Parts: sequence; C-alpha cells; structure tokens
Amino acid sequence: MTAASRSQKRLAALTMGRWDRPRQLLPPGTLEPAPMLLWASLLVLAPVSGQLAALPKPVISLHPPWTTVFKGEAVTLTCNASRVHAAENIKRYWWYLGAQTLREIPGNTLKARVSGTYKCQIQGSSPSDGVSLIFSSDLLILQTPHSVFEGDTLTLRCQVKGREKLAAVKYSWNGNVIFTSRNSQDLLIPQASLNNSGNYQCIGFLEGNHYTYRSNNRIIKIQELFSRPKLEVTPPQPTEGGPVNLSCQTELRLERSDTLLSFIFFRDPGVMLSNWSRSPEVQLTAIWREDSGSYWCVVAAVVPSIRKHSLPLQVRVQGVPVSGALLETQPQGGRLLAGERLVLVCSVAEGTGDTTFSWHREDTGERLGSKRQRSRRAELEIPAVGGSHAGRYYCTADNGHGLALSGALNVTVTGDGFLGNTARRRPATGPGETACAGCPVPVELRQLYGKQQLYGNVPPGEGDLVYSEVQVIQLGQEGAGRTSPADAGRFKPQETSLSTSHRKLTARPPLLAESSAGQRGRCQTARTPRLPARGIGLDT
Repeated sequence: MTAASRSQKRLAALTMGRWDRPRQLLPPGTLEPAPMLLWASLLVLAPVSGQLAALPKPVISLHPPWTTVFKGEAVTLTCNASRVHAAENIKRYWWYLGAQTLREIPGNTLKARVSGTYKCQIQGSSPSDGVSLIFSSDLLILQTPHSVFEGDTLTLRCQVKGREKLAAVKYSWNGNVIFTSRNSQDLLIPQASLNNSGNYQCIGFLEGNHYTYRSNNRIIKIQELFSRPKLEVTPPQPTEGGPVNLSCQTELRLERSDTLLSFIFFRDPGVMLSNWSRSPEVQLTAIWREDSGSYWCVVAAVVPSIRKHSLPLQVRVQGVPVSGALLETQPQGGRLLAGERLVLVCSVAEGTGDTTFSWHREDTGERLGSKRQRSRRAELEIPAVGGSHAGRYYCTADNGHGLALSGALNVTVTGDGFLGNTARRRPATGPGETACAGCPVPVELRQLYGKQQLYGNVPPGEGDLVYSEVQVIQLGQEGAGRTSPADAGRFKPQETSLSTSHRKLTARPPLLAESSAGQRGRCQTARTPRLPARGIGLDT
C-alpha cells in the first residue's frame, strides 16, 4: 500500500468516526475542546492523495447585520457554503466560539447570545473567517456591519438602550465630527472606498436629558472587493512572429464571488489591445519587435463601479536573425534567351520581422536593387534580358539582427533575338512617277562601342524601335534621286551591312525627292515591322 493510500484510508476512518457517532446537542455557552489541529492535518493530507482536495471555506452572514448589540438580544448566524458545494449535500455543520467547539448541528444557522469570535465549518472545508460579536450593557452603542467592501454603502447606527429616545446624534471619524442629525440616527456613506476606513464613534443627546453619551469606538476597515490586478505574459520573452497570451490576474473576495468583472488590455502609448470583456485573457496571434514596450490591464466591477490598473510590465520582443539565404531564378537554372523575362528570387530559411533584401552582380559589383518587407522571400524582375545581363548574381538579407549572404548564381543569355528577314523590296512606281534608285535617308543610327560612336544611313522605321540586328544598305550617291532612267542601268549600288545587338534606332520620317520632270515623287521603302514586347532588350 502506498503512502497516499494509507493517508486516504486514515482520513476516511477519522472522518467517519467523527461524523457518524451520535451526539447530544450542547446547551448554549457550553464549550468542548475543538479538534482544530486534527482538521488542519486532514486538510494537509488530502491533496497528497490526489483525491480529496479541500473545498472553499464557507462564509458567515448576520441578521441583523450588526456586530454590536445589547445584552439579551440575539444575532442569527448563517454558514453559507460555496456554490460548488450544494447545500443539500451537506449533512453536518460545526460551529466554533474562539478555539472551542460550540456545537455540531444538521442545519446551517446558529443563534448567538454570547460575545466572542464565531466560526463555522462544513464537511471537507477549512473553517470560515471569524465574526466578532459584542453583546453590550452600555446605554449607547454604535452598530456597524461585519464586513464592508469598497463600493458598498456603509451604514452606521447610533442606538440607545431600552425606551430612551435620542434627540440628536453626532458621528465622528478619527476624532472629527463628520455628521450631525436631529431626524435620523443612521449615517450612510455611499460608494465606500478604502479611504473611509478608520475609527468611528457616535455621540447621543437624549430627549429631556442634558447629558451627553458617547458610544464605544469601532474600528472599521473597508475591504477590497478584488485585489489589484497583475499582468502575466506568456511566454515572458516572446519571439517575433509568435503568439503571446496576456492574462490579467486578480482575486475576488469569496463573500462577493458573484460580482461580475470586466477586463481590458493596453500597450504604450495608449494602444488598446482588446475591448471590455468578461475574459481575463487575450491572445495576440503575432507580435513584432515594434510591439515592445509597457503593457498593462484594467479590471472593473460593473456594480459597484470600481476600476483598478495593474502595474506596467515591460515586454521585449526577441528577433530571430536571418540565415540560410538562397538565390534562385525563374526560369530555373539561370539559362535564358535574349529578350526573356528574368526573376531573381531571394529567400531565407530563418528570420523574423522586416527584412531588407538586396540583389548584386558579383562580376561587376553593381547593386541591382533592394526591397524591405515582412517576409522571408522577395523577388526582383528584369523584364527582358540581353547579352549584358549574363554574369554571376547573389543576394543579401538583413533584418537588423544579422546579415545573410547567398551563394553566387550564374546567369547565361543565348541567341540574338533576330525576328526575321528585313530585306527591302524595290519600291513600286505609279504613272508620272520616277523610281528612286536611291533616296536620301536622314536617319541616324548611333551605337556605342566603348567610347566610339558609329553612324550610318538606314531606311526609316516607324518610330523608336529596338532591333536585335540592323542591316544598313546604302543605295547610290547623294542626289541619285535625280538620275535619268538612261543612266540608271549603269549605276551599281554599293551595299554595306552592319550587324549589332540590341541597339536603339531613332528614325525620322522619309523625305520626298523631286523627279527630273520637276514633279514630287515618292520614296517608298519597306517598313520594318514593330517588334513584339518580348523582343525588346535593354543595353546599358
């Protein structure tokens, strides 16, 4: 048999012997030794077994509510069990006066007529808090309630003995008169606060009597309805991007366990994290480094209106350094045709918060661009690649906690992107028109080869285009437009060709040439088709 089993068996034997044996109710004022130490040992042993946990202690209420009455009067005490322990399941109540057992009865009420401190106990609970009663023989007494909580109305009554009547009363607080009345003998302090605690006394003036009577001094302590809240954060050192649970811990007095409380949470500077709610907890699904700061909560009782703030709690959000940077391309492998779209994808395996991604050329040392975003992945797009985009690339990532560098990735660009034959056809002529053996073409072609510039004349296009290959054909000398038809056969055009890749061609509209007959002729040229968007290249 385990130690826990032996303790449970001993507890059952002791409690059964205590509760089941017949008892004779003792007359009032008769005391017997109380097994207080025995009950304490049982309550300590009960949790060890894991089966019998102590129930909440009961609460004593009074009727009338005064703790000071005249001798010969009686006060009815009621032992109130908690809600979790139904009254119909309780078969025995124990009453104590001081350290002595007063009686054991099946009911939960007791009429008290003797001064002293009373407690009650039910099966499976610890004793209640004590209630001190005074049965006085004085002529004038100050009657006060047993317990007053903040927000309650504090009622004090100045009472005279027998058939005497009071003509006027005064109430003092800590030696200072705070209220005088000829009509009412009661002092009401609504919405009592902790500041109303102190030493109270009443002074009475009897009808037809010139004497002044003073009551006994009564010390009244206003009790907290609920304790000042304490904010708890789980985990205490949260990590960026992770969830956080905020809990507003407070303790509601057992006598007022039915009081409704509401909770709300804040963060500096005045950021409201939740609305008023009956739940003492709120969960933040994700917290970030900029969320670091002071956090606090507020608890409010709906009736009466009482609010209490927790002390501010500093929360520092921990960041995770970036690591495992990786550069990838779309399309995969980094092999592209000239004019295709290239996407450089930079990602990290770990890291939290806002991250700055940067893309670089390893061979030229050029920084291509950067992006800052709250993500582990970012993209940089090159709409159309050319031969100059071939090379080695890498990326970096930095979130303020560390820098991660990816490995270098090689990008190759193949092909010249030539879209088709751009050969010219001989221009057609109409009636009265002379064919142009060669038209002056004021078109400028500029190509940059290092510091050199190359110019040539080419047929006009339809605006600014980008060619993957340009063919330059010079037809005859200047002024060939005026050559007679007879001489045209002896003229042999000189053909020159120039190939280049991805150069910008600026063309002006063609000029009209005059025929030998003085008429204006048309110089017709074969138009070069406009290239589609994918054929457009960039050359820097």
